[in-house]
Amino acid sequence: MSVETNWQTARPTIRERAKFMLNNDRLSDVKFIATKSSGETESKQVISAHKFILAIGSPVFEAMFYGELAEGKDTIELPDCDHESLLELFRYMYSDEVNLSGSNVMGVLYLAKKYMVPSLTDKCMEYLKEKLDPSNVFIILPFAQKYEHKTLEDRCWNVIDEQTEAAVNSDGFEMIEKSLLERVIARDNLKIKEVALFQAVVRWASKQCEKQGLVADGKVKRRIIGEKAIKAIRFPSMTMEEFASVVIDTNLLTTEETNGLFKFFAIPRHSAPVEFPKNERRPRIVRCERFGSVKGIWGYGKRIDYLGFTVDRDIKLRGISLFGSENNSYKVTLEVKNADNNTTIVSKSGTYPSNILPSKRHRYHGYEVLFDSAVLLKKNIRYNIEAFIIGPDSERGEKGFDTVKESDVTFTFSKIEGKVDSNGTNHSSGQFPEFLFSV
Repeated sequence: MSVETNWQTARPTIRERAKFMLNNDRLSDVKFIATKSSGETESKQVISAHKFILAIGSPVFEAMFYGELAEGKDTIELPDCDHESLLELFRYMYSDEVNLSGSNVMGVLYLAKKYMVPSLTDKCMEYLKEKLDPSNVFIILPFAQKYEHKTLEDRCWNVIDEQTEAAVNSDGFEMIEKSLLERVIARDNLKIKEVALFQAVVRWASKQCEKQGLVADGKVKRRIIGEKAIKAIRFPSMTMEEFASVVIDTNLLTTEETNGLFKFFAIPRHSAPVEFPKNERRPRIVRCERFGSVKGIWGYGKRIDYLGFTVDRDIKLRGISLFGSENNSYKVTLEVKNADNNTTIVSKSGTYPSNILPSKRHRYHGYEVLFDSAVLLKKNIRYNIEAFIIGPDSERGEKGFDTVKESDVTFTFSKIEGKVDSNGTNHSSGQFPEFLFSV
């Protein structure tokens, strides 16, 4: 095997030269041994490294090689990581590059935290956010919680809330810890029929019985699920047919609980007390209407409609209604931004047909721009909403209210400072007739 000479001259930047040294015996003064799996077989693989490069990229490696308690060993075996993940850690430390994949990202994330390489931790978290979907949300969520990455954790919960059925039917759901199962069952915002959630919980219990070598009968499953989770299942929100055909045969409930629920289904519900929550999962959508009257005509051209607002309680914003006109459609790009730093919180684009929309005060021609998942808005934070609308003239709102209170939430509307032309929209007239939210 020939050895490249004058390799430095062919690589004019220090990054290129450092990258060339990755897993290279040349000038190597330390070797790492990690396990590499191939199918059912495992083997020990060696990665050649350089103490100086690792030390300038990680305070842990600096202490390991040059600290007061530095180890003098030239070969280090790492039983807590795999070869692929370790090689990617080193690739990043040598070149600022990393090849993340579904098979290695969790291992790389673990090593990035262990060896205190925060920029690589951020790259792993960004990769997980991009790849997040119902099939892997219950795999990613425990890591987001473990490493206290609030943004990623919030995104996981949004996926679970909005795509619940697909999420709980994933393989990852069967592997979650009991504490996470309890948190899922307790959530109000799950988009799933209660009977389908119950069936997913039973599958989870069956998997735990299989892992522990237990007989999967009703009593054992109930013990594994636990009373806290059982008591959070909203059996009263099922139909009697669902309860009778699905729940009874599992033998998870006691005779007293079963009889009580049958009485609940059979007689007026307010007079039949039960031990389980009666309310359905999805929250009631509240409509905050900000105009006293509706008139025409409102044009657009290439101008943007702006409006500022605050809320005095944390809410989940689910969509905005806009004015339209009869038998017309509108192409819309709508954004909600944090007014203090001008960062976009949510954006939605599409073409929307205008229909008659009922409201408490009046009917109007319009359409609803609903977000893919609910958007958390914090109390007393200033937000701006912007809409770029292409389409024919529409109706408009008049006699707008400065403040509107709905479901104990007060909206305060204002003109956005610094916006000379907001197409005429402000707190008293223009666009954005209703805000759709839940508390």
